[in-house]
Amino acid sequence: MTEMSWLWAVFTIIAAAGQTARNAMQRELTARLGTVGATHVRFLFGCPFALVFLAAVLLAKGAGPPHPGTAFWLWILAGSLSQIIATALMLAAMGERSFVVAIAYTKTEPVQVALFGLAFLGDPLNLPTAIAILLATGGVIVMSWKRQAGGGSWPVVLGISAGSMFALAAVGYRGAILALHAPDFVLAATFTLAVGLTLQASLLSLYLAVRSPSVLRAIVLAWRPSLFAGAMGAFASQFWFLAFALASAASVRTLGLVEVLFAQAVSHLAFKQPATLREALGILLVVGGVVLLLWAQ
Repeated sequence: MTEMSWLWAVFTIIAAAGQTARNAMQRELTARLGTVGATHVRFLFGCPFALVFLAAVLLAKGAGPPHPGTAFWLWILAGSLSQIIATALMLAAMGERSFVVAIAYTKTEPVQVALFGLAFLGDPLNLPTAIAILLATGGVIVMSWKRQAGGGSWPVVLGISAGSMFALAAVGYRGAILALHAPDFVLAATFTLAVGLTLQASLLSLYLAVRSPSVLRAIVLAWRPSLFAGAMGAFASQFWFLAFALASAASVRTLGLVEVLFAQAVSHLAFKQPATLREALGILLVVGGVVLLLWAQ
């Protein structure tokens, strides 16, 4: 990697760390607010932070916001709706299994991201990168492939379905950023994030106001932990979007598998869920895939 091309990797690692903190907080909020309520927290309380990020970037650069065309709005709508569904599925999976295993199921995402990115955006996929994606994804499958005491295959379906929707969201957001044709990647990424979170917050607020106003009230009452979850969500998303502006969605989401390592640490320290030998082997495969991915760039 030369010049500034290494920045996408730094952005991705920071994003993965922030997302782990947000996921841990949302997991705790699910018991109080339900799946839809906890899902909404990241969007409703993340939106103001994203708008502040955008205002700061515009002020620092002395520029006006981009003027998006139809393609941008189609991509951002696809990405926003996919992420709402993905987050709800992920939180439902967390309710069925341990924190780290639920995260692992969703991380079957990179293979799908690579295929969607190639099909819809024309993102290139060389052989070393493809092997790295398969190796790292194989690691999370090894981590999650274990007999269940109950629940059958439902947690697996929830987790893998969440991964599929996260894959579509990643491709949608990268498509939106590229559709802006902006010379400044920071402005393009930040503007896309602000629009996406505003759209998500508005849609879910409207849904809850009509269908479950009591949940909306509960979210407001739980504003202290929700504010932290929203802040960490916006922080993580800002760096995900910066990475998407610089590298293919497949590369970003594969390196993002380091979140599994962070989740393992959270699971052990916060939720007292020790790692098994199988999970340790999976971690080694993930690390191997990540190393190969960085070498292949």
